[in-house]
Amino acid sequence: MTNELSLSFRAAQRADIPAIVALVESAYRGDASRVGWTTEADLLDGQRIDPEGVAADIERAGSQVLLTEQDGILLACCHIERKGDFGYFGMFAVQPGRQGGGLGRAVLAEAERRLRDDLHCREVRMTVIDVRDDLIAWYERRGYRRTGEHAPFPYGDERFGIPKRDDLRFEWLSKPLSEEHAA
Repeated sequence: MTNELSLSFRAAQRADIPAIVALVESAYRGDASRVGWTTEADLLDGQRIDPEGVAADIERAGSQVLLTEQDGILLACCHIERKGDFGYFGMFAVQPGRQGGGLGRAVLAEAERRLRDDLHCREVRMTVIDVRDDLIAWYERRGYRRTGEHAPFPYGDERFGIPKRDDLRFEWLSKPLSEEHAA
């Protein structure tokens, strides 16, 4: 189980970009990602993110890449952003060997708190590849609901990976962030 008292959270800076890219790639792509349960290695090859996209997320107003560290070691990250009337949560990655011990729950709770308290969002939304039933179930146990809204997977744009299947699409999940629903 994760010792949440020893975790520290901070906003990423440009100097953190290589470590962020390496963490996200390790959690989702290639054989190394199979150590954890969030791997997309059976669905996609290629990259998950690129340095330019991370830099844009860091620099955009109302956007933050949140880093989770323990004793100065990067363990997890996510991207949060105010988008109109809701907060967006994405680019969520936990070191594969640290998955399943409560770290992800702690990061998600901190991201939701920041979206609610700092960015004044009343709802958080995210997209998940809709064939990721285990991942969607994990979010549902944390109060997220399937909206029934879908977005197409960006086939042909290798910045998001090289699909191994032709039936991928994203589904929007949402959760209210009012005080009584806070994580």
